[in-house]
Amino acid sequence: MGADRERRGRRRPVHAGVYACCGVVLMTGCASMPDNGGLRDVESSQRPEAQVRVFAMPPRENAQPEEIVQGFLEALTSDDQGFETARKYLTEEASAKWRPNQSTTVLADGPNTVAEHSNSREATGDYAYALTGARVARVDSQFAYEPAAGRYDESVHLTESRKKDGTKQWRIDALPQGLVMGLSDFQRNYESVNKYYFASNAEDGPDGQLGAVADPVYVREQVDPMTQMVTSLLKGPTSWLKPVVRSSFPTGTALKKNAELAPDEQNRLTVPLNAKADRVGQYVCTEMAAQILFTLQDLTPTGIDEVEIQRSDGTQSCVLTDKRAEIYVAHGPAKRAEYEYFIDGEKRLVRIPAAGSEQDPEPVPGALGKGDKALRSAAVSRDEDTAAGVSLDGRSLFVGSLASGGSLGEAVVRSKATSEDDGLSTPSWDASGGLWVADRDPKDSRLLLLAKGAEEPTAVKTPVGLEGRIEAVRVAADGVRIALIVREGDSTTLLIGRIERQDGPGGRETVAIHELRSVAPRLEEVTAMSWAGDSRLVVVGREAGGVQQIRYVQVDGSTPVGSAPSALTGVKEIAASEDERLPLVAHSEDGIVRLSSGEQWQTVVKTGMAPVYPG
Repeated sequence: MGADRERRGRRRPVHAGVYACCGVVLMTGCASMPDNGGLRDVESSQRPEAQVRVFAMPPRENAQPEEIVQGFLEALTSDDQGFETARKYLTEEASAKWRPNQSTTVLADGPNTVAEHSNSREATGDYAYALTGARVARVDSQFAYEPAAGRYDESVHLTESRKKDGTKQWRIDALPQGLVMGLSDFQRNYESVNKYYFASNAEDGPDGQLGAVADPVYVREQVDPMTQMVTSLLKGPTSWLKPVVRSSFPTGTALKKNAELAPDEQNRLTVPLNAKADRVGQYVCTEMAAQILFTLQDLTPTGIDEVEIQRSDGTQSCVLTDKRAEIYVAHGPAKRAEYEYFIDGEKRLVRIPAAGSEQDPEPVPGALGKGDKALRSAAVSRDEDTAAGVSLDGRSLFVGSLASGGSLGEAVVRSKATSEDDGLSTPSWDASGGLWVADRDPKDSRLLLLAKGAEEPTAVKTPVGLEGRIEAVRVAADGVRIALIVREGDSTTLLIGRIERQDGPGGRETVAIHELRSVAPRLEEVTAMSWAGDSRLVVVGREAGGVQQIRYVQVDGSTPVGSAPSALTGVKEIAASEDERLPLVAHSEDGIVRLSSGEQWQTVVKTGMAPVYPG
């Protein structure tokens, strides 16, 4: 990538989504399908190599009903920009009513098809086919992904339509809105990309930077993804994220008609906008350009170095380089972590350098590194100036400076739990210096927030109907999303919530968590998790009847592209940085271990627990 690219963090593999294509695959709808019952699969095509485009074939002359259905379903997985080929399988009336972009339903396999029996089909020319399958996910009209379950059961109806020359042909005249396809075809056709907006309910970063918040969406990677992404960005954030972010683009801003975006040979991109953005000032225009730069950074092998925004008359509104954008906007963690931290065998907080091969831990400066207070877990503020530690019995939370000579005062939070298993969770720091912790006392379980890590703890409101007890808390670097492990009975679930803040009585801020959603629904037991990027977490858990595994998940519940971390047995805790260049750190049966890119797990120390990065 080059040193000048390193600051971007981990880059996802670039798929076909980009400009050249080295091959074309033609799909034909000629597989036979019985019209007298019997379920069969519409085979999901194998995922082709990168830079292969897939086009469907139109219906052939005198195609029979079963061939029409088969060809239509296959055409839904092609790279036609406006599904022109798929529409050729529909009557004119059905094509006019069909809205393919309304949603995409993803099934475990390609949709099964079965002919619906009718005693009068031959006489009436009436054919219908049921489409069934097991739901995996749904992508809505905003391109937002959401895991789904249950049975998919829809149908298509066919009729004989008369062509201009008087001959008849079979065409679909009734069908469900949106698209339906198997998981392998979805993975070939779509890629996950982050749009970026600004946090509206969190304080600016330490240098007055705006906080960028990732909003992942799925776009068709072979159909001009750059133009798709900017169009989606201009339309605004997805519904779930909208209450806590803002966009600098004025309402109604859009690309000029027929604009197609592509960078030049110097990685510079020109973005022509309509008249809605003509009157913005330089500061707002700079924010707009930053949103575009961050959104498009992973859609080419080298990213975008410069964005020029043009007014509707073609004149320049502003220009922003990627280096200048990072001055204005905090993208991910405000600064790269200097250290990894954990509790050593003497129950004190220690650290090792986050980058490099040095593995000899040293006690942190200040009281938490002296060992006077035996600790079982800790959290370090994002500026690495302050730390919070939970006492060995889980009943007390202390906050101390990470400076030589720093003292430790009284506990800032005390739990009345009688069992160590029911005490305080590992704490977590947000971007503005707030300290979060869950009190797991069965008689008074609650989520607490200490503003600036020092003020009186306040109870955070959680959604009505939240079942179970919060076991673990991690706040994202953007300050507007929170990850929780919640226990209900014998199961533990990973949930993502939205942090909303409002001014309360007497000027005291109230904080609430809204719209919790499961992002690892297939895992029956989640034992550890950590943020591992702008919209990604690393999770330790197991499926029903399965063994423990480590995997990455997206905040929308999808599985990111790329391989999972190397297997590791007996993992009790795991830590990752939002800066994806830094290694994973875990507490396993082998002690404290860490995993750098391209390597195997390496033991740091045999005795230790509770590894954390700042945050």
